[in-house]
Amino acid sequence: MKTVIIFDHPYTATAGNNVPHHRSFLAALLQSVLAQLRAENNQIDLIDLHADGFNPVMSAADLTNWRRGRTIDPQVADYQQRLLAADRIIFMFPVWWEVMPAMTKGFLDKVYAKDQLYRADNMQTKLVKQPKIEIITTMSTPNWAYRLIFGAPLAKLLFRGTFLKTRLWHFKWHNFAQVEKKSPAKRAQLLNQFKL
Repeated sequence: MKTVIIFDHPYTATAGNNVPHHRSFLAALLQSVLAQLRAENNQIDLIDLHADGFNPVMSAADLTNWRRGRTIDPQVADYQQRLLAADRIIFMFPVWWEVMPAMTKGFLDKVYAKDQLYRADNMQTKLVKQPKIEIITTMSTPNWAYRLIFGAPLAKLLFRGTFLKTRLWHFKWHNFAQVEKKSPAKRAQLLNQFKL
């Protein structure tokens, strides 16, 4: 099984040997995910958006070509080919202002593009392996408030607004709320208990 991980955190760019630095809980979660995938003999393809220097901004030239079903950015074209080969896709990012950071949003806008990864005429995905989509997030907002007060906008944006719309049915969201308020022992316990 091939698993592609899209990792977005400014404090956790990978070192040259593809080992993330531990400056955030999300980086520690990435280590846990990598260990689990290796134990299952998964083929792992890690896309670290910050380490790659990914530009999330959709320029006028990008948009003109996006409308034609083409990309002019070789990095975007590379990401698209990597996603087409995936059996599972895992997005990992912190939640800021109740949604994803700009890097993740730009990745979706530029990489998950019409006539590249889905058909423009009927919104049918071109990811023929029907990969399982998993989202792993950290946030400061309490879980109850995120769901009841804010209406869980990530679930609406990602599951309904992106993946379900393009007929990717297998979606799971793992959220870690208010980790910064937990003791080091509790954070270690969360990491030890986490299973994909």
